[in-house]
Amino acid sequence: MKETDNPGVDPARLAEPDLLRELETIHRSRHDTLLYGSDSALAAHDARMAALEAEYLRRHPHRSAASGRTRSGARTRGES
Repeated sequence: MKETDNPGVDPARLAEPDLLRELETIHRSRHDTLLYGSDSALAAHDARMAALEAEYLRRHPHRSAASGRTRSGARTRGES
């Protein structure tokens, strides 16, 4: 069985705290997976991260962006 054959629990079935915990964990492990993971591990990581992020965005389509995380906010930071 390939690593991409077992993507984990369907993100739509995760309770909100579980979805957030899964997102935190996968984002923390991204750097090591990129640097040291096999091609199949990286592909599985990409797929799982995309599925988790898509579910988060589906649940929170109108999330607010912090001003420092916008293009204009970044420009303002650079002028300081």
